[in-house]
Amino acid sequence: MSAAPAPSRVLAFAVLAMLAGCGVRERVADMFDSRTPRERYEARLALAGVNNTALMSDWLASAERALADAPAVTTPHVEEGVLVKGDVGAFAFRVSVRRGQEVTFGMELHGDSVSQVFLDVWEVDSAGAMHRYESADSGQRTMQIEPRRAGNYVFRAQPEMLRGGRFTLRIGLAPTLAFPVKGAGVGDIKSGWGASRDGGARDHQGIDIFARRGTPVLAAAPGEIARVSTSRLGGNVIWQRDRRGNSLYYAHLDRWNVVDGQNVNVGDTIGFVGNTGNARRTPPHLHFGVYRRGEGATDPRWFVTRLQGTAPRLRADTALLGDSARVTRATPLLRVPRPAAAEVASLAKDADVQVLTAVGQYYRVRLADGSTGYVSAGRLRATEQQRPTTTTHEQ
Repeated sequence: MSAAPAPSRVLAFAVLAMLAGCGVRERVADMFDSRTPRERYEARLALAGVNNTALMSDWLASAERALADAPAVTTPHVEEGVLVKGDVGAFAFRVSVRRGQEVTFGMELHGDSVSQVFLDVWEVDSAGAMHRYESADSGQRTMQIEPRRAGNYVFRAQPEMLRGGRFTLRIGLAPTLAFPVKGAGVGDIKSGWGASRDGGARDHQGIDIFARRGTPVLAAAPGEIARVSTSRLGGNVIWQRDRRGNSLYYAHLDRWNVVDGQNVNVGDTIGFVGNTGNARRTPPHLHFGVYRRGEGATDPRWFVTRLQGTAPRLRADTALLGDSARVTRATPLLRVPRPAAAEVASLAKDADVQVLTAVGQYYRVRLADGSTGYVSAGRLRATEQQRPTTTTHEQ
């Protein structure tokens, strides 16, 4: 016979059930509240007297632990997991982002369209300290950010308390601009940012994309053509203002296909590749630059570079998700789900772990002390009280 739940947990369940019914009035009030959705949620729990419960303490501790343990993942990255109802799980990832890239991050709760998921982002400074950068709006389960500085960012997702079920975590990087030469790609960039020009008198403030003369030059973003002109260095040039506040510079054109003040959409032909200006002794190419008011020129490469690759195919047995498991033989607990990754700890044979998520051929597991890491799926088996399975899942 199971033990009766602790009074504090019974109170927490009752209050959380009440808060889950918050309706339009509360959502309207949130629109005029400068606090993050998570901060508003915590404040409501405090007013209801739940903040001093063990459940609330566990939920907060899980969030802080997730930040401290956030693995540095490569993108695209997808993890699938199961939250046992009443679990307080928070999950975080560290991602290296370059200027000009956009990050998409989200947590999907399958079959649950009501529960809140709190999505928050921190910027990591050169000393390793984290500074809150942005939070998703209330009700959002996916967020997109375009950092103004290159660096490391930590993304954390945590559902509100007492929510269970299957979930998927996704994180990916994408360029914020389209590639500006039809049929070309990053392999056609032959001269990059910072290359010496005029015997070292100046640096190259853009990228050169080589293509046959007359190849269409495409608008890299929606926006307005600010100026069409001719200059000594750039030859036939176009300046475009996009909707992100960038000024885009297209130079050495053979000819134009737009006029001042014209509105264009991404992919519209605005000109054609040439070698006018100071490029007349070089093969035809487009010089492409990105500028921002108050900052000047910035390296355009990552604004237009689309990363290759896909998330690893899920091969781990998803029947173990959310359950406890046992280590079949001594194995390393890895920092990230990759071969030869740094070790968090060494797990002894028959050590017990809780399986949190699956990614590729790895499980993310939690130890008794709360620490987390990744283990090769082949090194775990169901504990004796669980029904073993040999099924696998592929996505």
